[in-house]
Amino acid sequence: MRFKEKLLQGTLIKRYKRFFADIKYNNKTITAHCPNTGSMMGLLVKGNKVWFSESDSPTRKLKYTLEIIEINKKKVGINTLLTNKIVLEALNSKKIKNLTKFNNIETEVKFSINTRFDFLLTNGKEKCFLEVKNVTLVREETVAEFPDAITARGTKHLNELVVAKKRGFQSYILYLIQREDCRYFKIAEDIDKNYKLAFNNASNSGVKILCYDCKLSNKEIKLNNPINYEI
Repeated sequence: MRFKEKLLQGTLIKRYKRFFADIKYNNKTITAHCPNTGSMMGLLVKGNKVWFSESDSPTRKLKYTLEIIEINKKKVGINTLLTNKIVLEALNSKKIKNLTKFNNIETEVKFSINTRFDFLLTNGKEKCFLEVKNVTLVREETVAEFPDAITARGTKHLNELVVAKKRGFQSYILYLIQREDCRYFKIAEDIDKNYKLAFNNASNSGVKILCYDCKLSNKEIKLNNPINYEI
């Protein structure tokens, strides 16, 4: 997924009120939209290099959007609004090996009264629901973790994928690690025990687990390689 324009580089001052980030850029302080509702644990260190986009829309309250934070000389994509776009691009270009047999792709598909899944994939014979989660947390070297905060919504999605499986759908969850420095993925049980229980139940019930990292630059972010995960 290519950015419309090459990203601008600055230095993080602080993130606050969840959706605001102050950035030092060209000796001035600018305020950017922070499109990530998670805790962003481990990333919000004052002085970290950041990359941000600039909008030319006259109706936007904030002109800039925070896209990437650098930690330990590694870029991390923090814009969760891009997650599904990255995966959609990968689906269309057949880069996700387990899902290449599906040719028809629908987005934001309603499953139940209170649940929508990110994708419904079909090929005329089979139907598959795919839910996608964005991953940024690393606490141990080369090990990505999810979630970085308690997520009742994430637990609900796992439970609903189990229901979908029982109703005859194929069910997948894909953890998109917007980093290049990870070799393994695991669930952060100490952060959200209920999510870990739901993850184990989903795996045991036939929900398929996929993990991929990303290749990042100030021009684009794209799905890269499959990553091993821990049950």
